[in-house]
Amino acid sequence: MADVRSMCAIGLRGQLGLNGWLPWEGDRRPEFVADVERFFELTRGHVLIAGPRTVASVPDWAREERTVVEIRSHMVPEEVIARFKGRRVFVGGGPSVWAAYAHLIQVWDITRLPYDGPADRWFDPAWLVGG
Repeated sequence: MADVRSMCAIGLRGQLGLNGWLPWEGDRRPEFVADVERFFELTRGHVLIAGPRTVASVPDWAREERTVVEIRSHMVPEEVIARFKGRRVFVGGGPSVWAAYAHLIQVWDITRLPYDGPADRWFDPAWLVGG
């Protein structure tokens, strides 16, 4: 079995997304920059599976340092994970992906950022107990 993990950042009230992006996209305050740097550091050398929008946002330089795999809603989560036996797999990509993969995620790494603005996507605590 793969070591399945997820890393995400949430706002003060659990905000995850706004209009298809991170609500704090482009915020250059140190906490936000450090969160992005930490994500790329901890996923280096591992597998990142995510939906199309998240995969498209991964810079070219980052693709050289990790295996990036685009997943789709018709794919069976257990079959996707089985392709990476013995590897560390990070599940990324937002609520629909986490809802589908939550029962397989063994470690949740959640960073709470100092954002308290609007959102249209929220973290669901039920994911922490397998959906």
